[in-house]
Amino acid sequence: MPKNYIPRELPPIINYNELISDIVEAHDAISELKGLLTTLNNPDLLARSLLTKEAILSSKIEGTQVNIEDVLEYEIKKTQTQTTEEDKDSREVINYRKAMYYAISEIEKRPINSKLIKDIHSILLNSVRGEDKDKGKFRNKQVFIGKTGTDIKNATYVPPSAKEVEKLMRNLEEYINSFFEKDPIVQIGVIHHQFESIHPFLDGNGRIGRLLISLFLYQRKFLPYPLIYISEYLEENRREYYTYLQNVEETGDWEEWTRFFLHSITVQSYKTQKTVKSMIKLYEDSKNKISQISSGYAIKLLDIIFDYPIISFVKIKELLNANSNQTIYNLINKFIEIGILSENNKQKRNKTFIFQDLINILK
Repeated sequence: MPKNYIPRELPPIINYNELISDIVEAHDAISELKGLLTTLNNPDLLARSLLTKEAILSSKIEGTQVNIEDVLEYEIKKTQTQTTEEDKDSREVINYRKAMYYAISEIEKRPINSKLIKDIHSILLNSVRGEDKDKGKFRNKQVFIGKTGTDIKNATYVPPSAKEVEKLMRNLEEYINSFFEKDPIVQIGVIHHQFESIHPFLDGNGRIGRLLISLFLYQRKFLPYPLIYISEYLEENRREYYTYLQNVEETGDWEEWTRFFLHSITVQSYKTQKTVKSMIKLYEDSKNKISQISSGYAIKLLDIIFDYPIISFVKIKELLNANSNQTIYNLINKFIEIGILSENNKQKRNKTFIFQDLINILK
């Protein structure tokens, strides 16, 4: 039977000389993204959609099979009942986004510590599959990683025993809130690896570990808002991701993993920039289109559909605060006429409307 892997205490020994060019590239890329996000008058306008995209990609690594339309349609339903597998997957994605919003609201008041991580975990697993797996608590039994249906004898990885978790998490917490690592981007790479190695929860470890990447970058002021969907790179390079994670455990060589992680930050910083620029252009183009609409509510509706690219009349009415239903119907029809909104043909009852150009950017 495979032995439990016991991660070495942090900080690790890393040969920075081998990583200088990779570090410079990662800093350049994330600085450009920070510069772009800093120029936004209203980053909240883009935040919800980009966080939804990251939530979908992070959950996909764990096996969920929903796309952006599935999640947005589920979210706009009046009921929160989960009748299909897509509904259950969508709920998990929404919980990820809620957990990130909660973390953002808390990060100014307290450090990233075990208590905050447990609180985030509790939100992540609320009313979804895995809810019965001690949400908000570190595990009290042995777990292992392997192919579905396999037993621990054939596991590909066996994390430390439950009795080791508290001690290891205390050490990780100290490292997260320390400043002796030479480079903070290298530091979050180490944090992510150590968290995944400890595997402190019965379920949800991967999603929490990936969420901590964006949260740490935000806390350390690398980004004015945690808008970098790192999970896309990890999903697209899943085999290498797991290989490099495991190589540290087997050899103690941090440089190979760190180089992979730094490259993921570089690639995704540029990809996020591209997405943000496309969203900004779409907003400006749409604003020009609605200039022909003589309604004081037009700009407000545009802002609303950037938040909710699939939306119902009921939701528009709730958020627009217009004088009458007819005013809202007239405005929706004008948005349809100029090609910003279209009727969502999937919905026969409780009709919804879709901002397809934004959906296309987020896919």
